[in-house]
Amino acid sequence: MTAVQGTDVDIPTRDGTADAYLAHPADGAAHPAVLVFMDAFGLRPQLRSMADRLAGEGYTVLVPNLFHRAGRAPLFDLPEFIDPGARPDLFERITPVMRTLPNDLAMRDADAYLRWLAESPVAAGGPVALTGYCMGARLSLLTAGTHPERVAAAAGFHGGRLATDAPDSPHLVADKVTAELYFGHADQDPSLPPEQIERLEEALTAAGVRHRCEVYTGAPHGFTQADTAAYHEEGDRRHWAALLDLLKRTF
Repeated sequence: MTAVQGTDVDIPTRDGTADAYLAHPADGAAHPAVLVFMDAFGLRPQLRSMADRLAGEGYTVLVPNLFHRAGRAPLFDLPEFIDPGARPDLFERITPVMRTLPNDLAMRDADAYLRWLAESPVAAGGPVALTGYCMGARLSLLTAGTHPERVAAAAGFHGGRLATDAPDSPHLVADKVTAELYFGHADQDPSLPPEQIERLEEALTAAGVRHRCEVYTGAPHGFTQADTAAYHEEGDRRHWAALLDLLKRTF
């Protein structure tokens, strides 16, 4: 692992400034870029730690506050260890904020994040890689289909509602995707039932997308997040192995 430099940065968007965390090897060189889409709990120490780990592997990593329209992170008064079962009030505050980020606004923001990385002196030129968690997995797929020329690879872990009956379901962008995709599904996840897993697989296969979708047995929704009650150590190890393997093949 190389030495890492982490800084807070501001990214101009069409709807104001998005605060973000940037991590990269502390060698002054440009490195392949990875855009990380957060989960619903937002930009916090756990995601900064994950970004630092990726940067230590040789990547420039950007983690934007996707809820920037509602304010700078942290937006929510989160405990050090997040147990939604013990704090049902958390989602009473988070859910309304999530609903303020429809696909069109999220993709408008994604354009701004990708442009910022393209202009950053610490990010290598060319397409970037994406990874997303929970709601971020949905945005990872949508971004790969909305900005195909700028995305080389995209991953998503414990994503929900990836292949619904809705007219704006993420799986409907499959025929636009040119990147290689990887999805690690939680098998204990009511937000992604088996029929949606099957529908996503069928859509990606029909579109000829290079992809691998795997179901992590015993893993709950949120299994990669070590600061939550959903953390699943075996699933998290598998997630890191799959993500790093995808990035090594991409860059």
